[in-house]
Amino acid sequence: MASLLRQIVAGPRQKHPEAGLDLCYVTDKIIATSGPSSTFPQRAYRNPTDALVKFLDYKHDTNWAIWEFRAEGTGYPDSEVYGRIKHYPWPDHHPPPFALVPNIVASMREWLKGPDTSPGRVVVVHCKAGKGRSGTAACSYLISEEGWTVEDALFRFTTRRMRSGFGAGVSIPSQLRWVRYVDRWTKHQKIYVERRIEVVEIQIRGLRDGVKVAVEGYVDQGRTIKSFHTFNRFERVIVDGEQQDSTPLDSASLSASSPSLPISDSKFRSEETQRTASGDLEAAGSAVIFHPAQPIILPTNDIRINLERRNKATYGWTMVTSVAHVWFNAFFEGQGPENHGIAATDGVFEIAWDAMDGIKGSARKGTRALDRLAVVWRVADTVGNGKPELPQIITEPKEGEPVPESKAADWKSAEHSNLAAISQDLGLQTATPGSPNVSKANSRRGSGTSPPHSEKHHLLGVKARGPSREEFVSHGAEGEGHPTVTAAEQDLGIPEVKSPEPIDDSEGSTKIKDVGLGNVASVVGEMQKPCREGKSDSKLGQDKESSKDHVPGQLLKEDEG
Repeated sequence: MASLLRQIVAGPRQKHPEAGLDLCYVTDKIIATSGPSSTFPQRAYRNPTDALVKFLDYKHDTNWAIWEFRAEGTGYPDSEVYGRIKHYPWPDHHPPPFALVPNIVASMREWLKGPDTSPGRVVVVHCKAGKGRSGTAACSYLISEEGWTVEDALFRFTTRRMRSGFGAGVSIPSQLRWVRYVDRWTKHQKIYVERRIEVVEIQIRGLRDGVKVAVEGYVDQGRTIKSFHTFNRFERVIVDGEQQDSTPLDSASLSASSPSLPISDSKFRSEETQRTASGDLEAAGSAVIFHPAQPIILPTNDIRINLERRNKATYGWTMVTSVAHVWFNAFFEGQGPENHGIAATDGVFEIAWDAMDGIKGSARKGTRALDRLAVVWRVADTVGNGKPELPQIITEPKEGEPVPESKAADWKSAEHSNLAAISQDLGLQTATPGSPNVSKANSRRGSGTSPPHSEKHHLLGVKARGPSREEFVSHGAEGEGHPTVTAAEQDLGIPEVKSPEPIDDSEGSTKIKDVGLGNVASVVGEMQKPCREGKSDSKLGQDKESSKDHVPGQLLKEDEG
């Protein structure tokens, strides 16, 4: 029975014919296996730790060591593998914090090729399934230390780890992006510079109703994903109207201080309609810019944009219809390796909906939530005390040098990983008292209900979750920071704000002041004013201004062909 359960759980992965365990030899020096377990019921359907150790002892004597990547915990104590184990944990279904990569591949190199090595040594890599995280690490080693190409490394891992016709070994788009980052890092002196990054704004073309947009990143040496900000409906500016058309935006309707916005590029055009799962046609969304009221500062180059779309249900439930996310690294997107470690201090990362990561590493994302998004980022110049921020230069440890290791997660926590590591999924979820606002938080029609007279109303029902579904959103004190509301606006639920002031520049175009939490209707009116008066922006298409002077809409541009 236990053997049958292991076969079912292993599914599309190759089983070793001699050992009868869920493992494979990627090369003669690298073994990939699913995470073993020493406790019930896990050991009934996963590799029992003692069985794996017995096989490794028989085949390799003392010449084996384990590299594990499980932020949820290994499921066995180090003593059961003789303490021959290296810990570099990060969450399941995600790429590693890039700062870990030099230490991972260097520690493998030292074990296999170092001055104290012995013939016949092997490296055993495992995560939970021995697929995504293990494949990313194994391919990174083959590329950086053995000189393999990206294509050859990925192909080898797939053919050795997966059954024919069951897909790729490393299949998650963000993990594949990281493998290509490793290739660029290897080809350019293996220099990596860690920096604090500010997310200036997020631009979305074809945004549908009810989409929650959150900015997340790694903390705790990469063991935890933290939500740094979830956008609310008062932090958005609608660039075009209620219905999307198939032509790019008129440059005259955009802010004159936005010389290069991809949101108006031809590749940023949204589809006019989207067929839902039920077969109905859904109108395409609008082009929206999310500009945070307060700076969003992440501690590393690794940035995750997380999306969740909700529809209103009933009886205390809400329906999640879309889930997607994407990771990128600002050092590599800023061409750092190609410039001897001196990456650009600002930039834009763009991606289409179809290229984003799905649920639990799959391609499944649910109904379309948007067509394309762009993230405007820049290096955070100062730390919290106002002092200049010094970048951290990370190089691969040289041969013979000690290699740092990460702190291991509690091995017993893997027993409860099915609960603790639950990630976002589609379907009905329990609603909170403020959950009706979730479907309005990023909606084009969010003013039908008067918000509560409290700063809390900005984020009511918007739940930012980490890998263990813990909520990170911190609501402000009751009654603080709420804008006053005029009598004429109370019925519409619109907070009182100052209208943006147009500023004439030397070119005769109009700039709109960044008013933070602004009246969306008045902002859109000001943005369309030059178009109604027949003015055009002669600066569109030129090099962008300094990102320090950035205002919402800094990426919108005409298609340059």
